[in-house]
Amino acid sequence: MHSHPPKAHSKTGKKDPAHFPVAKHSVIHHGRLPTTIGLWLPKGFSASMAKEWIDRRRVSIRPWASFVDQRKFSKPRNFGEFCQRVVKNVEVYNSNYTFIFLGLILYCIISSPMLLIALAVFAGAFYIIHLKSLESKLVVLGKELTVPHQMSLAGAVSLPVFWLAGAGAAVFWVLGATLFVIGSHAAFRELETSDIEELLMEPV
Repeated sequence: MHSHPPKAHSKTGKKDPAHFPVAKHSVIHHGRLPTTIGLWLPKGFSASMAKEWIDRRRVSIRPWASFVDQRKFSKPRNFGEFCQRVVKNVEVYNSNYTFIFLGLILYCIISSPMLLIALAVFAGAFYIIHLKSLESKLVVLGKELTVPHQMSLAGAVSLPVFWLAGAGAAVFWVLGATLFVIGSHAAFRELETSDIEELLMEPV
């Protein structure tokens, strides 16, 4: 008779954990817990990229006290000076204008509950579609759905909610407010002495 080898037991009489079956889909991370955040982000995009972009903008931003200093605002003397101010100020205060634009978008979203709901519906639809594509390839009319296609599908699903929320009017409001605020500042903000000298040194 052939004797079977004894089953591995610990001193307490329980089975050794090493002999328990391991799930097929379990993934061992070296000292790190798996996260689900990065699973549905589009390829080539990460939170670190967004943070790096914001950090670059923050470094190049001009002091807000100087940005809104009323003593440095005046009416341009002629059309030539108007053009010089607009071009140079957009270049100098580019990061400030970017944060103003983002602030107007944030204000528009916060002040419109329906728009918040529409964005939540879009994000939820994209999240579900992308998770499904990770489990198995999504094929429509013989073609696999890529990330842009998935975003388009999520947009189509949430389109009625965006329409009810008046998203079109919100977009035009943000663009109009941005052009008015930035355009007014760029036109009436006097150039710094160093900026004027730089303009005079440029070849004609």
